[in-house]
Amino acid sequence: MPRLPIHTPKGDFKVWTKRFGENPRIKVLLLHGGPGGTHEYFESFEGFLPREGIEFIYYDQLGSGRSDQPKDKDLWTVERFVEEVEQVRVALGLDRTNFYLLGHSWGGILAVEYALEYGKNVKGLVISNMMMSIPDYVRYANDVLAKQMPPAVLKEIDELEAKGQYENPRYMELLLPNFYAKHICRLPEWPDAVKRSFKNMNAEVYTLMQGPSEFRSSGRIEKWDRKKDLPKLEVPTLVIGAVNDTMDPAHMKWVADQAKNGSFLLCPVGSHMAMWDDQEAYFTGLVKWLKAVDAGEKRVGL
Repeated sequence: MPRLPIHTPKGDFKVWTKRFGENPRIKVLLLHGGPGGTHEYFESFEGFLPREGIEFIYYDQLGSGRSDQPKDKDLWTVERFVEEVEQVRVALGLDRTNFYLLGHSWGGILAVEYALEYGKNVKGLVISNMMMSIPDYVRYANDVLAKQMPPAVLKEIDELEAKGQYENPRYMELLLPNFYAKHICRLPEWPDAVKRSFKNMNAEVYTLMQGPSEFRSSGRIEKWDRKKDLPKLEVPTLVIGAVNDTMDPAHMKWVADQAKNGSFLLCPVGSHMAMWDDQEAYFTGLVKWLKAVDAGEKRVGL
């Protein structure tokens, strides 16, 4: 597909999209994580949604992957990303009769923000592996996940962070086996698509918005919290959590309960990338929910 024109307060740019399949009633736009990640880790969807006749659309957000990558730091705000998604929706011809928005990780923040602003345009919302409070996410990382690490490892990580040595190779040497391999993707060999997505991350955008790693958050979204606004989500909403995720599965269940028409899917062996390391649960539940909402259901038992 051609790259789509996007207008911003800082100029006009283009973003990359690619469509798989054709379904006039179920069109799923995928919002990747990061910020600054890429669509590539969504390639697992190719093995499941097309065979169910479900259309989905890859989309690299501005600053990511195959889209333009401007350098102006003023562009990287939640509000501007929301307006970008709306422009993409219009350009793709998606509307309330067919538009499903699936956001994973940071994409989950973006999807909720979009739904709160433009919910009238959405047929179904999927919040995949994202808590609705960054302070709660950091608290879970500190109070639960960090305590699962060997004390000596955690001590060294804390010392490096206290010195601001995030670029020190030792920092990732510690996090990769002790955090990423346990809570980001638990497959013994990470899929090529996941590796490519991390390799092609726009580190400048990621660090500015999120911080230096998935273990902490210290960027522009550090204080983001939408818990009190969840009852305003009237559109059918699927919340996907995983037992081994960086995100608290109990919090994810609570999010589904707060949304007016929320459903909850728990991936019992998955982590943050449950679309890779718990595919049976992830895609069976997602497909069931999409078809049920298409048939008129608002809450779906999974």
